[in-house]
Amino acid sequence: MQEIAPRVYIETSYAGVTLGAINWSHGLILIDAPFRPEDARSWRSALLNLGGGVDRMLVNLDGHFDRTLGSRLLDCTVIGHEKLVQIFRSRPVTLKAQMAETGSEWEVQPISGSVRWQPPEITFTDRLQVHWDEQQSLILEAHFGPNPAAIWAVIPGEKVVFVGDALTPHQPPFLANANLPLWLESLQLLLSDKYREYIFVSGRGGLATAAEVHWQIRYLEKTQQLLEELAASHAGAEETEKLVKPLLAGIEVTPENQMIYRQRLSFGLKQYYTRHYASARSESGESSA
Repeated sequence: MQEIAPRVYIETSYAGVTLGAINWSHGLILIDAPFRPEDARSWRSALLNLGGGVDRMLVNLDGHFDRTLGSRLLDCTVIGHEKLVQIFRSRPVTLKAQMAETGSEWEVQPISGSVRWQPPEITFTDRLQVHWDEQQSLILEAHFGPNPAAIWAVIPGEKVVFVGDALTPHQPPFLANANLPLWLESLQLLLSDKYREYIFVSGRGGLATAAEVHWQIRYLEKTQQLLEELAASHAGAEETEKLVKPLLAGIEVTPENQMIYRQRLSFGLKQYYTRHYASARSESGESSA
């Protein structure tokens, strides 16, 4: 566990996403959850050493399986965007990891069986301010780029912002449920004066720099350009497979992550293209080549 600001901690050693913990006078505010039961037990044990107030609250930065599978294991009140409720309602209660194909971290872990999803008890639409300390507060803001339920957790008093999967440096982003124009807009906001001197916490990999925000912008712009060129040629969604290789270029792909990165892009590009381009052509009466 690393203290990145007074009473603000992150943990990057567990499979899945970057975890956060804010140790304020009223209690702990947790950012996302580990998805493996043994990691959840270890994380809860580590949190006991922080002391603080008796109450706990968990913030889900979006609805991704990697950060929500273990929410119930932390046994605390959950806060998230209101769209999280719809996401959980549409999910199956049984996981079949051997059939998964999204390129998520949980898919390469020995997890199967039934899952009791933990929908948020507290939801919001655009912005929510949480007062759990006498001197400062946590602000939750909707930023829908990477996911329809994506939010940021901002601590203005310590100049810290948890941005979830808005930043995925050194690995391909999750595109299946994304909105690239909104995503790029939110990343430009990170580079504005509003977030000058802030500490950026990526949802995967921990601390991130302004240089990595610029990298993310360039990567998403390249992705958008390739998809638009494909759409201009009236290609079918299966043609997005041709984009995987150029989008892996420039990313360090080790033997351990080669399969998951390729699958993440393959799945994400096809889903994104189908929703944003192929469906739009179908609705306008055009036919695919």
